Amino acid sequence: MGCCQTSLFKAPISDDSKNNQQQQQNQQQQPQHVRINHASRPTNGTETSGGLGGGGGVLSFTEFSLADLKAATNNFSPEFIVSESGEKAPNVVYKGRLQNHDNNNNRSWIAVKKFTKLAWPDPKQFADEAWGVGKLRHKRLANLIGYCCVGDERLLVAEYLPNDTLAKHLFHWENQTIEWAMRLRVALYISEALDYCSSEGRPLYHDLNAYRVLFDENGDPRLSCFGLMKNSMDGKSYSTNLAYTPPEYLQNGRVTPESVIFSFGTVLLDLLSGKHIPPSHALDMIRGKNILLLMDSHLEGNFSTEEATVVFDLASRCLQYEPRERPNTKDLVTTLAPLQNKPDVPSYVMLGISKHEETAPPTPQHPLSPMGDACTRMDLTAIHQILVMTHYKDDEGTNELSFQEWTQQMRDMLEARKRGDVAFRDKDFKTAVECYSQFIDVGTMVSPTVYARRSLCHLLSDQPDAALRDAMQAQCVYPDWSTAFYMQAVALAKLDMHKDAADMLNEAAALEEKKQRGGSGGR
Repeated sequence: MGCCQTSLFKAPISDDSKNNQQQQQNQQQQPQHVRINHASRPTNGTETSGGLGGGGGVLSFTEFSLADLKAATNNFSPEFIVSESGEKAPNVVYKGRLQNHDNNNNRSWIAVKKFTKLAWPDPKQFADEAWGVGKLRHKRLANLIGYCCVGDERLLVAEYLPNDTLAKHLFHWENQTIEWAMRLRVALYISEALDYCSSEGRPLYHDLNAYRVLFDENGDPRLSCFGLMKNSMDGKSYSTNLAYTPPEYLQNGRVTPESVIFSFGTVLLDLLSGKHIPPSHALDMIRGKNILLLMDSHLEGNFSTEEATVVFDLASRCLQYEPRERPNTKDLVTTLAPLQNKPDVPSYVMLGISKHEETAPPTPQHPLSPMGDACTRMDLTAIHQILVMTHYKDDEGTNELSFQEWTQQMRDMLEARKRGDVAFRDKDFKTAVECYSQFIDVGTMVSPTVYARRSLCHLLSDQPDAALRDAMQAQCVYPDWSTAFYMQAVALAKLDMHKDAADMLNEAAALEEKKQRGGSGGR
């Protein structure tokens, strides 16, 4: 199959547009190697969650270098911003991906919260506060796994949860609203998170709201650890919206454990109504016990009035003006636990989302070579070793150079490729991409192997779109080269296009089999 014979694969990129496209790719480049330096301070291993990005246990609390986090977030690229908030204590949260040197398949998504130095002028206070939160480990938390405090930088690092916030699912849903049983599960899980934090001596949670509740790869709700740490050294910034702020905070500017309970009551209001209703606006309905007026119309009556009444009453207790009249975290758990009515149904099913996992493409129909086997297993380390060993033997016959073409520019181009090969062998994939791009941009010599190698570099940098483009270019240079199809298969699988990935694997395996039989598929 040629690279232009199906609507899925684009035509070759013209020489005129190569430079512009490569500039865009370089701007998007996310460096691969991030070494995790485990610090010596102890961590609390009370409980672990499902792990970072769905694999393994939660990483130990760590002091990251600034280079680690720049690499993971593509130098804090605006494209990696997840959220921005707070005028009084501005902070930005970035999505990023760590790479463990020991296992290229064990990459972890992270969330990086960036403070201003003005918020935390004293680096020791920032570090001490981070270590305090970093001791916590619980399956109901998006756990804090590290920090960085260098120069003017103040950064927190947490598990990244891929399935959006409670606010998104409640207020801005596209496919379906959250069903009643799932709302009850959210309320219970967050109360369990607060109760755990309280039992571990961290009862204060700053600005608890629907944006602080995140859904993990299984669709389970978890509480962001970022709210366990003050927005600034003086802790003056509690909420971006005074309408949701506990009344005692407005009076004396202090956050107490009872203030957290008040904020939990506002989250219960959100779950009941499907709207972000300020407590003052809900007071009339609470006083009149008008539950049906408060309930989310999108539930279309599919809820238990008895259960809703229990939640309604709990919310009204949480929102009491006098802090001492509010329940404690254990009361929250005790009240909400008996209401759970679908304990065996996975959260992702109730949310109407697919379970978030990287799935290898199905086994192809033809016998596999080592390259094919590595691609089927999505083993990027094995693919790298094979490409290093293969070198450029598959490029034979793809280039015919005249004596006149051996100019200084040609020598510079080959020198760039040589530097790229050294970086590729040494797993310095950022440098390899830069050098291979210099080689490609000259355009005098076309090498399918360079495209395949750069494609793998992009895969190892979590850029499957760029990897797919390079694999397609390799196919256009050498239409019957199985490696080009294999690389497309891996990139497509990373893009969750598993049927197309399986087709590419079968096409590659068929080309290999044809070559082994001495057919026209081999050179």
